[in-house]
Amino acid sequence: MLLGVKRDREMNRYTCLRIILGVAVFTAAIGPRIWADAPKVRSPEHVVSRAVNYLRTKAQAEDGSYSDRLGTGVTCLVTTALLRHGRSADDPLVARSLNWIEQFIRKDGGIYQEGSLYRNYETCLAILCLVEANADGRYDKVIAEAEAFVKRLQWDEGEGKDPSNPEYGGFGYGKHGRPDLSNTSFAIEAISAVADDADREALQRALIFVSRCQNLETEYNTTVHAPKIEDGGFYYTAAAGGKSQAGTTPNGGLRSYGSMTYAGLKSMIYAGVGPEDPRVNATIEWIRSHYDLESNPGLENQGLYYYYHMFAKALDALGEDTFKDAEGVEHDWRAELSVELAQRQRRDGSWVNGHPRWLEGDVNLVTAYVLLTLSYCRTPSE
Repeated sequence: MLLGVKRDREMNRYTCLRIILGVAVFTAAIGPRIWADAPKVRSPEHVVSRAVNYLRTKAQAEDGSYSDRLGTGVTCLVTTALLRHGRSADDPLVARSLNWIEQFIRKDGGIYQEGSLYRNYETCLAILCLVEANADGRYDKVIAEAEAFVKRLQWDEGEGKDPSNPEYGGFGYGKHGRPDLSNTSFAIEAISAVADDADREALQRALIFVSRCQNLETEYNTTVHAPKIEDGGFYYTAAAGGKSQAGTTPNGGLRSYGSMTYAGLKSMIYAGVGPEDPRVNATIEWIRSHYDLESNPGLENQGLYYYYHMFAKALDALGEDTFKDAEGVEHDWRAELSVELAQRQRRDGSWVNGHPRWLEGDVNLVTAYVLLTLSYCRTPSE
């Protein structure tokens, strides 16, 4: 299954990882002072510092953007990550990006580039960014209007859909004409970040869609795909006949895979579903059987860094410092994930996926994913 380094990796990489993992485990036992005693080992702080230096010296354009050809999303992700790692909204590196993002605030409340096909995605990422930058309330009005814009994009009665429709409650890019779990998970996160009581109805509608993307037949999911696999994992969408990026089984089931399963778990928790719920229990059992830090289960390296991002957010939301896999092995997932990402960092401080699907050939996007992931790898006391 996973853990550590595969036996056939080169010896120098194996030896390095063994040393770092040993330090990480030791740190968990005696506290962060270990890093002062082992300056040659790359601490999480050093990994982050190298990444920030890359963003500052090689990645940010003069106008404050990152990979603007991909829309506003990458800049929002990078800026959110910097804020979560302690930079303030007035820090020059952050302020330049916030100024760039502000020019895309639209009259309809959305925050996206002109003509964008990804208005929901870009606006949700902007909301998450501006919430982090809003310590002094400077973005209160912008955030409220952006959230209202996102809620208008939900597939509900206003779109001519009723609760029996598989599309009901979901959010999509707009490009493909149907909602999906990835966009819906970002919308749930953005709406939850605003934390307005009036948002509960939108979250409960979204939960209807999320539940229908799970391979689990329950009172919440009676779609045609629900009983075909029943492993508790999640796939991309139940709408428009259903789709899984991991393909189908011989009986027409939509295969579960890692990134969407963690997105599903995160979404259920953010929408208020408790640990006693059968949907959550089934998801956790899937994760126990597929706990992996070397690949995106079901997709190998495709979308690997998006997977890490979802993995960290979901387990952080679950509130467990350790996680036991199906073989009974207890994992300090924060320490293990931090080590894995440290090993994957490139010499210039950045990260990139060798498999370019879903834009993970873009260094700035992947580096943003990693910094966000590492922000959830800090223990609550840090």
